[in-house]
Amino acid sequence: MTDTTKTAEPCVMMIFGATGDLTKRKLFPALYNLAKDEHLPESFAVIGIGRQELSTEEFRAETINNLREFIPGEPDDALLKWFEGRTYYTGGDFDDDKKLFKDIKAVADEVRERHDIPANFFYYMAIPPALFAGVAQKIVANNLGKEDGNGNWRRFIFEKPFGHDLESARKLNAELLKILRERQIYRIDHYLGKETVQNLIVFRFGNSIFEPIWNRNYVDHVQITVAEKLGVEGRGGYYDTAGALRDMIPNHIFQLVTLTAMEPPVSFQADAVRDEQTKILNAVKCFTPEEALVNAVRGQYGSGNVDGTELPAYRTEDKVAEGSPTETFAALKLSIDNWRWADVPFYVRTGKRMPTKHSSIVIQFKQAPFILFRDTPVERLTTNRIEIHIQPDEGITLHFGAKIPGPVVKTGAVDMDFNYVDHFGEQVSTGYERLLFDCMIGDATLFQRADMVEASWGIVSPILDVWAAVPPRNFSNYEAGSWGPAEADDLLARDGRKWKNTVHPEDK
Repeated sequence: MTDTTKTAEPCVMMIFGATGDLTKRKLFPALYNLAKDEHLPESFAVIGIGRQELSTEEFRAETINNLREFIPGEPDDALLKWFEGRTYYTGGDFDDDKKLFKDIKAVADEVRERHDIPANFFYYMAIPPALFAGVAQKIVANNLGKEDGNGNWRRFIFEKPFGHDLESARKLNAELLKILRERQIYRIDHYLGKETVQNLIVFRFGNSIFEPIWNRNYVDHVQITVAEKLGVEGRGGYYDTAGALRDMIPNHIFQLVTLTAMEPPVSFQADAVRDEQTKILNAVKCFTPEEALVNAVRGQYGSGNVDGTELPAYRTEDKVAEGSPTETFAALKLSIDNWRWADVPFYVRTGKRMPTKHSSIVIQFKQAPFILFRDTPVERLTTNRIEIHIQPDEGITLHFGAKIPGPVVKTGAVDMDFNYVDHFGEQVSTGYERLLFDCMIGDATLFQRADMVEASWGIVSPILDVWAAVPPRNFSNYEAGSWGPAEADDLLARDGRKWKNTVHPEDK
């Protein structure tokens, strides 16, 4: 695991897609936070690359204005000045094999000389996935991507989605691995930048009271929820070609599944951790077409009224096709076919227009034997569970039973809560700080490897095939502001279980 007390190596970061929303809302604020916490080296610079023709001065002015807008609180003027002097820009056509990349090389040479930076470059692909391979190939062809063997490095960060099915993921991996080594490729999932996700490994393997009961002998089932309160918010064009299953499950949710279920790695080295994650993905039972119809649920939100506000149906959102069959909700019942998790179902779900923005992992334990309480007024025992809250309030809740004060034996449910803010103070974060820092120091633990990506798509693809072959008959099937379609509740109800729905006070 990363030692975040140290400073990253001197390097130049190049952002392809530097004028986009991701850069201004997440990447530059993340770099600002790293600099504020003294994790960036003095010998550091950023080169923005986009299709727009802008001067460096214009890009610097835009960057500073964006930082003032998207950094919470009052920014440090001295730090903004530091950034301004280390930010550069060049623009052009990404399809241009010659001029744009010649300009990039010239700017890179100038920046390195001015700031005394060795030939360490990392490229952030904040561009459409269809451009990943082509841009990477042009970088390498113009002598900007090959490592020189003198200790200098070249690293490439690719945003999700990494492919849209198993075949496309394999093709993209093959194209990149023709020109790059696997250790140069960083497939990013910003969910893994969240503290609670990273804390899963420490919570499981660093506390001896939890690891012995983290298995089929004690755990009844696991629930993983990634709920979004918003709709597609102007992204209808992209979302209508993706859907909830493609957009969230092969990356965000499967990362949470693997960290929850994996065996202890032999060390915290990147490949040791990712080896164990890959074993879990390979152990997840793939659905037959018949199983996909039973154990995979899809939904699409219709209109709804939340707190007096009318919310539109998905099919009326901008850039969404009329009568669209795209799902905005997906739920799966997964089985992990290994010794630790045999017969323990993992229920996962994600959806838009839910009652609240909430992501969590719930470990539901089996009920204790009732024999001791048979001659008491206790009718049923409280089942224990651990809730790991990922967002918006990062923390952990332990739910257990306790005796209610009084002369007779009665039990009540109580919670013990740990919140990051209460214990460690509020940490201003975009979720990208840790991931950018890890790339700069060469720690790939929190990034997906090629085999992980392909294994994830291998689980999802049979479901996509069935859903493509059998169009939904009842869309829309849940109201905006609800917890999804009734079929998702039935997925658990037929096993005698139900979802743990969490609503935050501000959403009530």
